[in-house]
Amino acid sequence: MTSPKPKTIQTMKPETAAKKLGVLLSATPAEFQAGVVSRDELNELQSTPPAWLADLRRNGPHPKQVVAAKLGVSNSGLTRGGITGPLTTAEIDALKAENPAWLERERSIQAETRKEALRLKQR
Repeated sequence: MTSPKPKTIQTMKPETAAKKLGVLLSATPAEFQAGVVSRDELNELQSTPPAWLADLRRNGPHPKQVVAAKLGVSNSGLTRGGITGPLTTAEIDALKAENPAWLERERSIQAETRKEALRLKQR
């Protein structure tokens, strides 16, 4: 009979954890950037976010995928619109209020893409 192996703790790099949390790694505290994050720590951060995480999620700066989602466009659409870096919530709100032509066009492209994906899924 063999004895059960001790359960290993799953860990991830700070970059991966930041992506899963939807925040920009460079905006996180130094101790977060320097260490590894266990699966349990990530779950704890998601369920009861500390003040720094809640503030980053609320005000930014937000990574590209979060900016794209908040604007309702694709990552490629952001690039075509000239947005290549992270934006704060205030900058995103200003873009929404301004509603430039590229944003309108990219939103319509995104809507068509979603409609087509839904149509194909229903086949």
